[in-house]
Amino acid sequence: MTTSSALRLMLAGVLAATTLSARAASETFTGTISDGICALDGHASMRMGPTDEDCARACVDEHDGKFVLVSGATVYALSDQKAAEKFAAGHVAVTGTLDAATKTIQVEKIARAD
Repeated sequence: MTTSSALRLMLAGVLAATTLSARAASETFTGTISDGICALDGHASMRMGPTDEDCARACVDEHDGKFVLVSGATVYALSDQKAAEKFAAGHVAVTGTLDAATKTIQVEKIARAD
């Protein structure tokens, strides 16, 4: 192997390691699972059922809404809609990686928050 080939191989290894370490780290976000339609205004204006849970499910099922995580004044889109559905209107901790540009969490897990 020539010095030039060895140098190229070493640089490729460094570049690969840098790319892998640049991946976003998992974070935990807490908030309430809602739907994108009622996210910040609450369910009172839509009231698509007797409870917030019923309203969130109806907005998703009947109005093509998406489940989201509301954390304070921030609304995050969630990549895993099936997992989010199980916790509709619940206070949860979502673990995953955040795409800051789209405010989307790539969900690894969702669990009830204490």
